[in-house]
Amino acid sequence: MELFTYCRSVAAHRVRIVFNYKAIPYSSKFVRLESDGGAAHQFRALNPQGLAPVLVHDGQVITQSMAIMEYLEEQVATRPMMPAGCCERARVRSLAQMFISDIQPLHSMRVLRYLRDRQAMSEQQLDKWFEYWIRIGLEAAEVRLSSEPETGVYCHGDQPTLADACLVPEVHLAMQRGQDLSAFPTVRRIYRTCMTLGSFQAAAPETQLDAMPEPVQILSA
Repeated sequence: MELFTYCRSVAAHRVRIVFNYKAIPYSSKFVRLESDGGAAHQFRALNPQGLAPVLVHDGQVITQSMAIMEYLEEQVATRPMMPAGCCERARVRSLAQMFISDIQPLHSMRVLRYLRDRQAMSEQQLDKWFEYWIRIGLEAAEVRLSSEPETGVYCHGDQPTLADACLVPEVHLAMQRGQDLSAFPTVRRIYRTCMTLGSFQAAAPETQLDAMPEPVQILSA
């Protein structure tokens, strides 16, 4: 399996967690997504959106982090990250989508770049934008995780699921940006529990080869 990834991509972060937790071997292909032109031409041949992550496996190209994570779950039965029951699986997907669909898109690099370059928003205004949407999203997540009986040591029960793989990158980014998360004790507890696991630690942005001072070869615009 080849994973086209970028250290600062929240979406790629969550996919790396699943790869690590399920102990699936893969090779990383690093893509630089920061420039205005997006990813390199050869990368856009795989994903016309020019976004990471992208998984290539047995000639199949799979885009979108949730599709990749569920593909890995279906391909490799060991260390499952989805519960067995239909209702339980729906809850995990629902929690995951809160982070994937309702929080992360509003602070993605291309959105912030548009607000900066096209709407002339200052860095201070961008910080407020980021903090607002993270707070709104985590407030809802905190209510659910603190009140629903299905919550356990992790987002759902006492084993990591795809919901945890989606929660951790959001909290990690918010902490890196210095956001006050004291209003979300359950979210923070689950994050801390996840981060005791080597599979979650090894997926962190700062540990990736393309985050190093002299990274391996990177596809860039």
